[in-house]
Amino acid sequence: MFRSYRLRLIRRRWRFRAWRKGRELRPLMSRVQSIRHHDILAFAVLRNERIRLPYFLDYYRKLGVNHFLIVDNDSTDGSREWLAQQPDVSLWHTEASYKRARFGMDWLNGLLRRYGHGHWTLTVDPDEFFVYPFCDTRPLRALTDWLDSSAIRSFSAMLLDMYPKGPIDGEAYREGQDPFEIASWFDSGNYQIARDKIYGNLWIQGGPRARHFFQDAPARAPALNKIPLVKWHRNYVFASSTHMLLPRGLNLVYDEQGGEKASGCLLHAKFLDTFPAKAEEEMDRRQHYAASHEYRAYREGLSRQPELWCKWSEKYINWRQLEILGLMSKGNWA
Repeated sequence: MFRSYRLRLIRRRWRFRAWRKGRELRPLMSRVQSIRHHDILAFAVLRNERIRLPYFLDYYRKLGVNHFLIVDNDSTDGSREWLAQQPDVSLWHTEASYKRARFGMDWLNGLLRRYGHGHWTLTVDPDEFFVYPFCDTRPLRALTDWLDSSAIRSFSAMLLDMYPKGPIDGEAYREGQDPFEIASWFDSGNYQIARDKIYGNLWIQGGPRARHFFQDAPARAPALNKIPLVKWHRNYVFASSTHMLLPRGLNLVYDEQGGEKASGCLLHAKFLDTFPAKAEEEMDRRQHYAASHEYRAYREGLSRQPELWCKWSEKYINWRQLEILGLMSKGNWA
């Protein structure tokens, strides 16, 4: 009883913060009037991701996203100008602190509350690419229709770090290129899973970042559990990035009765040749968690060894391969 009351207070606090921090956003190009009742919406916060944006938008358009709602956190590389020209993008700009907006989640919670209510929403970063069962033959609408018919409101996806064979900066990434032509390898094992007793979600760590950058402190490795796809309601909030939500029931995306619930993966294209410069920029800005300790670990790890590939690495083929490896599941969706 006390825990439920406490979580309601936390949710109320995050909703209030979303309203307050929403005043930091300035609309640059609003096309929200074109959003239809049944549209699937994608939400993102970004900074200086111009080279990634053409493939990112094209990927999700082909998947079935109808409209993008994006916050630009004061980009200096032309991201904002390019996005403003896209006919299916609504764009907001802010110079405010990413860190003080709970790493962008206050801004996104506000936009989700205002525009996401009643829609299936996909909340992702520009280097995250959603893969789900049958994604090679069925559009995202088929998945959301099945989730609706099954009364399922949220869908999980494990973040799967992808990397090249050879040094991270060994091959230049070109604008519009599929990043997985370069970063086509991943760790098929080396993952630890625990249950969060308060929020009820699974907490996943491991993969190449844990073994390469956090081998001496694996508990500090980044979390890989995500819940990016949600049938949004104005009373929902993301509590910590897209790792977990409130109400707590949205985090119960696994089966406690011995079966399997359908789940996906987010292919994470962080480790391209653009990454070292990005890591240096974020170190200077100090806008990430714990004074950007994660980016300090990246810089130190890359200075020791600029290659993540190892003899246990597996080359990505398709979603069925990920299901066989136990990294995602089609559950009872056939």
